[in-house]
Amino acid sequence: MNIKRIEILAVHFPLVKPFIVSYGTYPKMPSIIVKLTTDDGLVGWGESVPDEHVTGETFESTFHVLKHSLAPAMLNENPCHFEAIHEKMDRIVKGSPSAKAAIDIACFDLVGKKLGVPVYQLIGGRFHKKFPITHVLSIDEPDKMADEAQEKVQEGYRSFKMKVGTEVERDVERIKAVRQRVGEHIGIRVDVNQGWVNSSNTLKALRYLESLGIDWVEQPVLADDIDGMVEVKSKSRIPLMIDEGLCSFRDMREIIAKKAADKVNIKLMKCGGIYPAAKLATMAEMAGIECQIGSMVESSIASAAGFHVAFSKKIIKSVELTGPLKFKTDIGDLKESYKIPYIELSDKPGLGVQVDEDVLSSLTIASCIVESKL
Repeated sequence: MNIKRIEILAVHFPLVKPFIVSYGTYPKMPSIIVKLTTDDGLVGWGESVPDEHVTGETFESTFHVLKHSLAPAMLNENPCHFEAIHEKMDRIVKGSPSAKAAIDIACFDLVGKKLGVPVYQLIGGRFHKKFPITHVLSIDEPDKMADEAQEKVQEGYRSFKMKVGTEVERDVERIKAVRQRVGEHIGIRVDVNQGWVNSSNTLKALRYLESLGIDWVEQPVLADDIDGMVEVKSKSRIPLMIDEGLCSFRDMREIIAKKAADKVNIKLMKCGGIYPAAKLATMAEMAGIECQIGSMVESSIASAAGFHVAFSKKIIKSVELTGPLKFKTDIGDLKESYKIPYIELSDKPGLGVQVDEDVLSSLTIASCIVESKL
């Protein structure tokens, strides 16, 4: 089984409402879909959702890297050879993890379909039966965030990730408003997306939050300020999760060595796909650090890939993969697996996602085909 044809499609997914984090507002979500076809007619789907604020990749640069560098190099390769494929991609281009993730995810989808097994069987087998779903609250006025949280509690949600990261005082107001509205027994995780910048601002904020029963605070300082995370962790009773500060194996080694976080957020777009994500989870488990699988707000394809990693690893304790719930239109059917307040993963082969190519075509703004002549 060898790869003979690669189609690359640039897509804009319409959102139910704009997604707002500390560093940007997204009225729609750009994504790059990859379709691999083998010499025996099997099709595998992958996805790249680049974020220049996290990995330095833009939508345009990622499409270019896939079209001109990675896709041509994958022609005539056996998608079963995950280690060799990653070694080859790493030789061709440094970094570009979300571009590599698209190839990686498509290869896993292909191999699962070839063998007739779900992807999680390729990376350790199924461990978890289901995961709670956390609703993500975009940055807004305190009352509006509280109103949305109250509405979602009535729908069955039992936990929230709050996006903050503006001025500390205003963020504290947002968090207090949501806590007051939903009560003490609903989980609240605070995601700062680097917005508090340094340990001084973060410690100021955490003093106000220690009485609010926060599950954890995620990436309050700049991504490369590992020492800032160390200081905050040593001076606060609220658990700390690192996100943008963890992309590579080297990052994980430093986090472990410096004991910089209580939890880590592994994202396939940051590390290069399913194969490296599973390696990062193993590194974290050896160090006794709990993991979450997160996302860049992805379609059914990449969200399913993240779920397969999460369901296969004991050390992964939470998931934040809600893209299919935030899209007005998706190209896959993963949304059917969300049974609020849980996500239940099917045992269909590969990613288990049925892609609607008519919908995909309607959302595509640019495309290209890279094909083997052999």
